Amino acid sequence: MTSRFAPKHFYLLVALGAALVLAGLGSAYYMEEHGHIVTGMTNQVVWGLPHVFAIFMIVAASGVLNVASIGSVFGQTMYKPRAPLSGLLCLALLAGGLMVLMLDLGRSDRVLVAATHYNPSSVFAWNVLLYSGMVGIVALYLWTMFERRMNRFTKAAGLAALVWRFVLTTGTGTIFGFLVARQAYGSALLAPLFIVLSFAWGLAVFLIVQSALYAWNAQVLDGAVRRRMARLLGVFVAAAFHLVAVYHMTNLYFARQADFEAFILLGRGDTGGVFPLLLWGGYAVAGTLVPLLLLFHPRWSGPRATLLAAALVVLGALAWLFVFIIGGQAFPLEIFPGHVVSSSFADGAIEHYVPRLPEWLLGLGGVGVAFVLTAIGVRVLDFMPRGDVAHLNPGAGKGVA
Repeated sequence: MTSRFAPKHFYLLVALGAALVLAGLGSAYYMEEHGHIVTGMTNQVVWGLPHVFAIFMIVAASGVLNVASIGSVFGQTMYKPRAPLSGLLCLALLAGGLMVLMLDLGRSDRVLVAATHYNPSSVFAWNVLLYSGMVGIVALYLWTMFERRMNRFTKAAGLAALVWRFVLTTGTGTIFGFLVARQAYGSALLAPLFIVLSFAWGLAVFLIVQSALYAWNAQVLDGAVRRRMARLLGVFVAAAFHLVAVYHMTNLYFARQADFEAFILLGRGDTGGVFPLLLWGGYAVAGTLVPLLLLFHPRWSGPRATLLAAALVVLGALAWLFVFIIGGQAFPLEIFPGHVVSSSFADGAIEHYVPRLPEWLLGLGGVGVAFVLTAIGVRVLDFMPRGDVAHLNPGAGKGVA
């Protein structure tokens, strides 16, 4: 049985994804040769737009594995056929995010120094172990699912992956929570916040990829399955928004964070006001309220509404990360509380950041890596969910899978 698309379309899509990867690598080389002066980053904003893409993919990589965990660990039959695709997306997103992360930090060749001189007191060093461990555990998890004689170990491997991804996402949150050089980040809430955010972002990515694969193979997902996954996405989105609100309310409770919250929520001190616009309009409205209406409103719910809601959740995630990462750096560190500090180095001044083309290309290059790995993996191996689909026509069948 053949797919609705001819094989040439597969190779065309992979070629486009590879071109995106090459553009990202080329932009990284360009920034390496000319320095970060060709970007919008400064001495104060050292983590720019590429880090927004990288952190999103790493956090989503952890969350997308939640689909497999629900099936393997918690015994939900509906999710079990989706476990292999969930594992593939985890590895693909993690690879794309880490590529961007390493190339954006500068002197990526010195990763060998970090690998051979481990610093246990650094949270960044902890994450080196967490990322590599995640790849190994998920690879083992996939092996137990594909190898019939290893199926009896699938639940144990799934449990190990569940625990490890909780630890990994906690590590990502603590990178910011332990960063004393930026007062905007220091909060114990960031670890659980990133875990809940990973649930929403990962499931949104999974629903988008699943919809694309079903369309590619001329198939339609069973309505009951789609509605159940849509409701789950809505619960995750609402829970994430709740913790984001608690995070800001906690900051507002402390007097030392009042100016920062006014800067982020109201745009005080920021002539452009881009951070409140992205937070309220991009995340709160477009990335939370509208998806919840699309997912739970009886008149609007449907396949297209679910897909649109998932896409808006992803866009809202990028908007929130931009505010969180860039806004947290743009706001000046209050070294001497209660005093006004100024110098020729712009101490106490708000930094303005505008991403430039090389940063966009590097971030999109990581997305290209995830896309290429997913497309090739789905075509070569049996990652397509089975048993709960209907074909659009009698001749439709196995395509990229």
